[in-house]
Amino acid sequence: MTSENQPIAAMDSLLQASKVNIIPNQEYLLQGSILDVQVQRLLHRLKGLCDNVETAPEQFHDYEACFSLRNIADEQAIHTAPLLLRVRRSNDPADSHMPWQLRYVGNPELGDTKRPTLVRSCFDISCSPSIMEFLTEMGCRLEFEYTVRGYLFRKGRMKITVSKIFRPMNQEPLSGSYLVELSLLAPVGADAVAEDMRVFAEKLKPLVILEKIDHRRIAPN
Repeated sequence: MTSENQPIAAMDSLLQASKVNIIPNQEYLLQGSILDVQVQRLLHRLKGLCDNVETAPEQFHDYEACFSLRNIADEQAIHTAPLLLRVRRSNDPADSHMPWQLRYVGNPELGDTKRPTLVRSCFDISCSPSIMEFLTEMGCRLEFEYTVRGYLFRKGRMKITVSKIFRPMNQEPLSGSYLVELSLLAPVGADAVAEDMRVFAEKLKPLVILEKIDHRRIAPN
């Protein structure tokens, strides 16, 4: 196969994988928070529940920026939510060789009240450090940015993060609490994983209450 045909073949493979639902493009998510004074108790509990029991939890220190893109030529677009794209990179010098991450997150599917988790489309793409310049040239606007430090746990396919958010300029914490997220990436139709997440979330009570959160209700006007 020639190099000219390789991108075409890769795209064909991606489309075929999408048709048979093997691409993990759905994020199942539960969120909550815990006060700083209680976070060590939660970390101890997670260490006993998760797979990396015999080792310290993985730590991370990342920078994240959120960009928005709106079709200003379309009058109807003024009244619709813009496309949001998130760019993330590690602030750890040891990870300087790692690629930047571009993430698209769709609107949450909240219609099914019986579903125990929030579900939304999610695509992650590795990219070069010039991604922020590229998005700006495309007409995207920087909405906000922050740094986040925390701990990462894994339980099977589930990922649990306990993180604190800081202002990027002076590293001032935004609150006196930690954000706790339980998430899992799966193909479309894998709703059975949501029940596994609900069961795991029950084990963290009453330290932290993980639940579906409609971010549209808390977003500023």
